[in-house]
Amino acid sequence: MSGRADKGIIITTGTFTAEAKREATRDGAPPIELIDGEKLIDMLERFELGLRPVTTFEIDGAFFNEFKA
Repeated sequence: MSGRADKGIIITTGTFTAEAKREATRDGAPPIELIDGEKLIDMLERFELGLRPVTTFEIDGAFFNEFKA
């Protein structure tokens, strides 16, 4: 990438090794932004890309225990 770009981006649905993280920030080389699966999901949620917000509820069992006979 040196001499060909100002910055790089690598996206994965998995994770990056410690070695990959070190290489992405190595002195003297163009920076590489690493986007792992967790960060990718966060970005998709934040910008609602391909997603629809959904509200869910859980049953509060303690509330209904008061009404048991």
